[in-house]
Amino acid sequence: MNDADGLEVSVRLAQRGLDVELQVAPGEVLAVLGPNGAGKSTLLEIVAGLVRPDTGHVRLGGRSLTDIGAGVAVPAHRRQVSLLAQDALLFPHLTATANVAFGPRSRGMRSRAAAAVAREWLRAVDAIEFAGRRPGELSGGQAQRVALARALAVEPRVVLLDEPMAALDVAAAPAMRILLRRALRDAEMSSRRAGPAPSAILVTHDIVDALTLADRVLVVESGHIVEQGPVAEVLSRPRSAFAARIAGVDLMIGTAQAPASLDDSGIGIVRCGPDTIQGRARAPWTPGVRAAAVFSPAAVAVYRERPEGSPRNVFRVRIAELTDRGGVIRVHAADRADGPGVVADLTPAAVAELSLTPGEEVYFTVKAGEVQVYPC
Repeated sequence: MNDADGLEVSVRLAQRGLDVELQVAPGEVLAVLGPNGAGKSTLLEIVAGLVRPDTGHVRLGGRSLTDIGAGVAVPAHRRQVSLLAQDALLFPHLTATANVAFGPRSRGMRSRAAAAVAREWLRAVDAIEFAGRRPGELSGGQAQRVALARALAVEPRVVLLDEPMAALDVAAAPAMRILLRRALRDAEMSSRRAGPAPSAILVTHDIVDALTLADRVLVVESGHIVEQGPVAEVLSRPRSAFAARIAGVDLMIGTAQAPASLDDSGIGIVRCGPDTIQGRARAPWTPGVRAAAVFSPAAVAVYRERPEGSPRNVFRVRIAELTDRGGVIRVHAADRADGPGVVADLTPAAVAELSLTPGEEVYFTVKAGEVQVYPC
């Protein structure tokens, strides 16, 4: 990305263990995923100008917003960056219209013109009927719509979304998701703006948010970026335990088996600790490199005794727990020395027939044709 484009972030904050470097193109929506405490919200706070990093810079369209080496720290209200958090954080004494008009007015717009802009954005997010209400008279979903209108009314270059659906009930969240997609994508919203659609960074725990709103996914663990790429690629070929978990697949990380093991059938071998796993691979297959094996929990069969017969991947595991997933019982194996334990999805009848209980040792098997292996 050219320095004159989009958002560029390269920062380090030792106290919170954050050390990241990323770019967001103009109009792009980047979803940031990761476990609690990974540093996702800290990243947004640094971009918004609410937290000062130890080192590094934040640039927007070639303009320095933060540059520790040069002593640059543009105030939050002058960054052309809007933040929409889990809580609407509306001014309790102001009406919805006045809340949305606050930003334009603080930038010098006259009161009547700012109120007209506010009503236009309230209409855009289907909240015009709440124009005269104060926050205490609004539901959580209604307040979040007003907060979205307020965030967009200042014509930001970047919108920061910190789990905006997390505090909403199950009925309000889908409607808010639709509004966010319209706000960030649709031509209808673009016609209300003086400039182009903003870039956005969306912090979320919900994979549906990433699937419906984002162009690209970035996974943060312990303050570091562990993988990133287009949404479909990260979910279909995860390279981190967190991405595999939200994608609903088993992931085993190891080393491509040497000597070269990609034969004419397209089968590659990955050594993961004491086990080897065969799967479908794409050439070239480079021995010795870090490699991943991914498969669905539904493809895993469970046996009391080691199975014989047709070639398959077999792992001896200890059952850690059983969980109900709405008509499917997930059998969790204990964590491996080299990563999280594999899981298998069985019917309740199969679990009863096998008499599976935590603490027992069993065999998990998966056919090579059900496994995808790739360098990572």
